[in-house]
Amino acid sequence: MNPSLLSRRTAIAALAATALPLRAQDGTDVSLQAVIAGPQRSAANRARDAARHPYETLRFFGLQRHHQVVEIAPGGGWYTEILAPWLRESGKLYAAHYARDDATEYRRKGRAAFEAKLAAEPALYDRVVVGTLPAGGRFTDLAVPGGADAVLTFRNVHNWIEDGTLDDMLRAFAQVLKSGGVLGVEEHRAAPGTTLEQIRKTGYVTEDLLIVRARAAGFELQARSEINANPRDTKDHPHGVWSLPPTLRGGEVDRAKYRAIGESDRFTHRYVKPLG
Repeated sequence: MNPSLLSRRTAIAALAATALPLRAQDGTDVSLQAVIAGPQRSAANRARDAARHPYETLRFFGLQRHHQVVEIAPGGGWYTEILAPWLRESGKLYAAHYARDDATEYRRKGRAAFEAKLAAEPALYDRVVVGTLPAGGRFTDLAVPGGADAVLTFRNVHNWIEDGTLDDMLRAFAQVLKSGGVLGVEEHRAAPGTTLEQIRKTGYVTEDLLIVRARAAGFELQARSEINANPRDTKDHPHGVWSLPPTLRGGEVDRAKYRAIGESDRFTHRYVKPLG
């Protein structure tokens, strides 16, 4: 076996077996910091921390290690690499991915690759419950006993606007959460007044659109954060948000310019399902 791979697996096993410390006296969540710095994360994912701010984002959402958390559309597992080991001993992670028999090939492959990633590291991921994204306003194969403490979605809202499922998704999130539970959303931010047509074309979403639709689904906006803001993003790119890293859809055209801008300007919202 490759010595570097063996070393990585040894380090991952040690992380999984170690009782992580909880909090420092200043309130810092040292257990979360330890997982973010852990060897289970790929170098490519770690390189994006400066743009994605995982520690600050998860702290803003108010997550605790004993929580039951539903991660929506986890993609290749960028946040799963953090959430799964952090929640493993005291909480529970549920991941709602594409259906295994989805009509679109890249979605089927995405689900298969995600499950393969989890199966390759059972010491970290064997307790993750993988299910399917909601359909018709409800989850069909994910049940969270007592209700979830949090539902998290990162850069997905524009896709649901494009395919007309945003309202159904929000209703499903409200259904799976316990009273007082949190919906945490990070999304590419459009300028106020951006039309629905431009939102669909560019992938940038106005904050007001989500606030109104979330309220209609029964949520209250509890707080906003500028953790993931990027004032360099002018939002007028030829390929919309996909002109920017990590996609860089324009290829070599103005590549240096878009790398200098960095990842998109994003809003970060914390919604709550009211008590009662």
